[in-house]
Amino acid sequence: MPKIASALLLSALAGSAGAQTFLAATLNNASENPPTVPTTTAGQPRAASFGSASFFIDGASSFMTFTATIFNIDVTGTQTADANDNLVAAHIHAGPAVTPATNGPVVWGFFGTPFNDTSPNDFTLTPFLSGVGGTFSGKWDLAEGNATTLGAQLANILGGHAYINFHTTQFGGGEIRGNIVAQVPEPETYALMLGGLAIVAGVARRRARGSSKS
Repeated sequence: MPKIASALLLSALAGSAGAQTFLAATLNNASENPPTVPTTTAGQPRAASFGSASFFIDGASSFMTFTATIFNIDVTGTQTADANDNLVAAHIHAGPAVTPATNGPVVWGFFGTPFNDTSPNDFTLTPFLSGVGGTFSGKWDLAEGNATTLGAQLANILGGHAYINFHTTQFGGGEIRGNIVAQVPEPETYALMLGGLAIVAGVARRRARGSSKS
C-alpha cells in the first residue's frame, strides 16, 4: 500500500477509534482446559505450541476481523513428519458462562469443521516458509456463525466470555487456546490492523471477480 494512502487510512481509523474495539489473545498449552502437554505419536516430548491473535470490531459492530499466528502446530500436514501436531480445526468459542477456566461452544469456525467464514469467504492461511506454523486471517460478518451470529455473540466477546482455540490430531478438544480480551492499541497496532483489513478486503475482491467470471 502506498505510504500516502496508508497514512490517510491510519488517520481516518485513529480519528474514529473511540467507536471501534480492539481485542487480543495470547495462546498457549497452559490455557487449555485441561492444560495440554504435546508429545509425538511415539510418546516423546515435542515443542510447546503457542501463538497470539488480534481482533478488530468496527464502529457499527457489523464485522470482526482477526489475525492469528501460531507456532509448532503443523498447519499444512507436511511441515513435520509426525501426525500429532497436525492442525485439524480452529474456532472461536463463546458463551455467557465461559471464563478462562471453563469451556464453551463453537460460535464461528475458520479452519476445518465447522467453517463459517462464508458470506463471503474472507479466510486466508499463510504457512511459514520455514519452521512449523503459520498466520491466519479472516472476517466474521454479521450474519455468519455456527448456529448463531456475530450480533448474538458480541456481548460475550466484549465481556471476556470468548476464546480462540486451535485443535490438533493429538488434542481434538484444543491444543492451544487464548482468552479474547479488550485492549488499548498502541500506534503500531493500528497499522497492523489496517494491513489485516486491506488483506481481507483484497481477498474478498479477488473472489468476487472470480465468481463473476464463472
